[in-house]
Amino acid sequence: MRDVTTRFWWIRHAPVAHGGRIYGQADLSCDCSETALFAGLAAQLPQDAVWVASNLRRTHETAAALVRAGLPGPAAIPGPEITTLPDLAEQHFGEWQNLTYDELSRSRNGAFHRFWHAPAHEAPPAGESFAAVIERVSRATRHLVELHAGRDIIAVAHGGTIRAALAVALGLDPEAALAFTIENCSLTSIDHMDGPGMGHGWRVVTVNRL
Repeated sequence: MRDVTTRFWWIRHAPVAHGGRIYGQADLSCDCSETALFAGLAAQLPQDAVWVASNLRRTHETAAALVRAGLPGPAAIPGPEITTLPDLAEQHFGEWQNLTYDELSRSRNGAFHRFWHAPAHEAPPAGESFAAVIERVSRATRHLVELHAGRDIIAVAHGGTIRAALAVALGLDPEAALAFTIENCSLTSIDHMDGPGMGHGWRVVTVNRL
């Protein structure tokens, strides 16, 4: 059996103007006005790739900005040439969405995670835990590897989604994965390697490249 490498090029969406509020799965637009930034990012990405995004508009707008910057991609986003996967959406913060960080801190008496809004196994009221995000991102990446084995996959997603993908690739405890910084418009590259040999099936190439 020959080696088959499927390469994931994870891009976090462009910045969202949210007034310092937790937005989670709120369907907000993002700022794609920094054309030089998108040109530099597009130059690092493969020319012949499968494109996927979450179901939230900020990932679609970011993907469209990359295509405008010269990267070959879907003619219409969203559209038939880009796969939209709700499993790649950001963590749902339930009743915490639209709170400021100060409001959340006061409501929890300051007892929130130092890097994220909650410990990895805690689900906000009417929301989901980060551990649950890892489960659905794992499901989505397995599906994509089966469907597009050996291809480059440009996946435009969210900070929580990309942390979850790193947790899957490295076999991390969910709490440990929250320590990763994933900036807007950053690139995280992760390869899935299928074939003979021993060891883990994932290889992390780069994280949070700006």
